[in-house]
Amino acid sequence: MANLKSQDLGTETISKLLIKQSIPASIGVLVMSLNIFIDTIFIGNWIGPTAIAAINVVLPVSFFVAALGMAIGVGGASIISRALGANNKSKAFKTFGNQITLTLLFCVTFTAFGLYFVDQLIPLFGGKGAMFEPAKTYYVIVLYGVPILGFVMMGNNVIRAEGKPKFAMYAMLIPSINNLLFDYVLIYIFDLGMEGAAWATTGSYVVSFIFIFWYFTSIHSELKINISHLKLCSPIVREIGALGFVTLARQAVVSITFLLINNILFNYGGETSVTSYAIVGRMMMFALFPVFGITQGFIPIAGYNYGARQFGRVKAVIFVSIKYATCLALLLFIALMLFPEIITKWFTNDVEIISQTPNKMRWAFLATPIVAVQLIGAAYFQAIGKAMPALLLTITRQALFLIPLIYILPMFYDELGVWIAFPISDVLATVVTLYFLKRELKLNINPKLRQ
Repeated sequence: MANLKSQDLGTETISKLLIKQSIPASIGVLVMSLNIFIDTIFIGNWIGPTAIAAINVVLPVSFFVAALGMAIGVGGASIISRALGANNKSKAFKTFGNQITLTLLFCVTFTAFGLYFVDQLIPLFGGKGAMFEPAKTYYVIVLYGVPILGFVMMGNNVIRAEGKPKFAMYAMLIPSINNLLFDYVLIYIFDLGMEGAAWATTGSYVVSFIFIFWYFTSIHSELKINISHLKLCSPIVREIGALGFVTLARQAVVSITFLLINNILFNYGGETSVTSYAIVGRMMMFALFPVFGITQGFIPIAGYNYGARQFGRVKAVIFVSIKYATCLALLLFIALMLFPEIITKWFTNDVEIISQTPNKMRWAFLATPIVAVQLIGAAYFQAIGKAMPALLLTITRQALFLIPLIYILPMFYDELGVWIAFPISDVLATVVTLYFLKRELKLNINPKLRQ
């Protein structure tokens, strides 16, 4: 698979280009998801089911801090894609320099905050009873590596914005493979338990950072910056902030959702229900990897062509991406409906968890065939630099629908209400996204095509 130059984003056939962008992104997401997936299997079998629940408690905090790097990366990548499309390399260089400075400032600050309030945050996120101590052990060690992860997530998005999906894929493969290797050594061989799991994760971040650093200092990157580019520029910071806030808001809502669901499920079913949610949550990260890959491949193509004012190609990539992603989502839906018992047994041999989790998994994934519209629709507005609709569509599913529903439905259906809230919120969010996307095409893209 040949690597792309940024100019190819505006000239190559859309289907071929999307495949070239999406396959490496999908492989990267797959391996990263497999890492989380297998990591959870290792922890469940080598440490115990309580450890799975404990890690699920920690995820909201580490996700949010790591999301700072991702937000800065995605916001800046949108600017870089459009700047390269408009042949404005000076702005692309300055944007990347500002991303480095912002990532350092925000990730270090929030990591320090997270470490200082560790004893207050873990119970807040559902780490109660037997889960508190293992959750705290894992949390503290992983948080040490989160600033490094912030740089990795930022750099990965910038690499993809340059039209270099293979290198972006490598940046995701490296930490995933190393994490599993470190897991085996530290948990299985040295029997370090939760400490081993945490150091394996942190060590994998460091290895990936070394690769990212090498890429940007090598001949492969077009973004050659100097010290002056690191000085913050207000217009660029505002644009990165506006677009990056979309990603940050999404991750913040994800963290809040984890917090709320962990606590609600603990009240209804204790640690067993929280563990079921941890397993279902891992499958949500893992199973949809090809759909996420297409979404990531779509963003630089849409952004570059919008910047180059090639609106016919923008429209084409929207429809092709939705078509491909929907077909893949349908296949995944069938597999998840047929084999949830087998999937659950991968994680644990606990009889109670195995008996309860499969039906919960079916409910959670019931609306999977339509998720492509949500993901591509929100990603489109972010790719073209329209922060407000991107923000609205990004948080619609969880903030506007899922969070209210997980409070309302259990009043009538007990714990089942939490699980049926997932497909209902998916359907409602898809309707809203489809409305905004059709409106955008009618008012902005189609008129420009006629000019």
